[in-house]
Amino acid sequence: MNILAINPGSTSTKLAVYENEKLLFEETIRHDDDELMKLGDLTAQLPYRLDAIMGVMRIRDFKLSSLDAIVGRGGMLKPMTSGTYTVDDYLLEDARSGKYGNHASNLGSIIAVEIAEEYQLPAFIVDPVGIDELIDEARISGLADIERKSHAHALNIKAVSRKIAAETGKKLAETSFVVAHLGGGISVAALKGGRMIDVNNADNEGPFSPERAGGLPAKQLVQLCFSGKYSEKELLQRMTKKGGIYSYLGTKSVIEVEQRVQTGDPEASLILKAMVHQIGKEIGAMATVLDGKADGIILTGGISQSEMITDWIREKVSFIGEVFVIPGEAEMEALALGALRVLTGHEKAKIY
Repeated sequence: MNILAINPGSTSTKLAVYENEKLLFEETIRHDDDELMKLGDLTAQLPYRLDAIMGVMRIRDFKLSSLDAIVGRGGMLKPMTSGTYTVDDYLLEDARSGKYGNHASNLGSIIAVEIAEEYQLPAFIVDPVGIDELIDEARISGLADIERKSHAHALNIKAVSRKIAAETGKKLAETSFVVAHLGGGISVAALKGGRMIDVNNADNEGPFSPERAGGLPAKQLVQLCFSGKYSEKELLQRMTKKGGIYSYLGTKSVIEVEQRVQTGDPEASLILKAMVHQIGKEIGAMATVLDGKADGIILTGGISQSEMITDWIREKVSFIGEVFVIPGEAEMEALALGALRVLTGHEKAKIY
């Protein structure tokens, strides 16, 4: 089975072709920021990104007619359970309209269908960010006006939990894991039987990250909102793009911060240790969601490539269970394998 996986990002489009579980090739197409801005909204970028993908295929001399399926990154969609979904008209409408949020990954399903229709192939998405499997207790915020929402790095979280379950000789349905995706945003999730029963919203809860503020003291945040210092748009941007490490140190590069720590910079050391402190607290909290019965803690995402940080986290949480580290992100593989499970009959495609 040949599968094309497509993962559009804000300034790039990643694509990979798999033959069953074997990666044939992978490419990251970098897009010029100014060029994308000239094009306007996301849907206006469709021809531009499609042309770039077709260009790669021509250079690779890969015939799209040899494909069995196309799978795209799911994007911002309605709350749904985990799995592989057939891209239908309802899903496309929500992706195009931005009803549940606008993000470049919304183009994943749209591009997938554009190519799939031409070659009469099935088009899928796998585990988008809106995966919602929260238990009822996890939805309660503490203020009746506000309900907690599931918004996390579901694709990678689900992929690494499947991987560690297989490596430890267990069925996913029999496992309990705490998974921490550590990247530009941080998601820490409690998974029971493969279901993400609780998770911090990576945009506005949990640990701060290289660019996000995470959970903030509520009273002081309200006072800041009414201080006249920021507009709503400015404050939201400060919390999600200019918060976290960037707010304190003026950089989003964890590599740079590590280097500053190693050269004896006390402020860099304090901020990095504070982030690890918050990650450790969140992992501990999610372990209690599992009643302390975790088969392991999985650290993944770009930041988990840092031995310094993973060692610091391990020191804090290893009393809970074995700590597994899967550095980086396996999103392209996760997309392809999600489609493959449906094509081979191991799973049924879900309907949006």
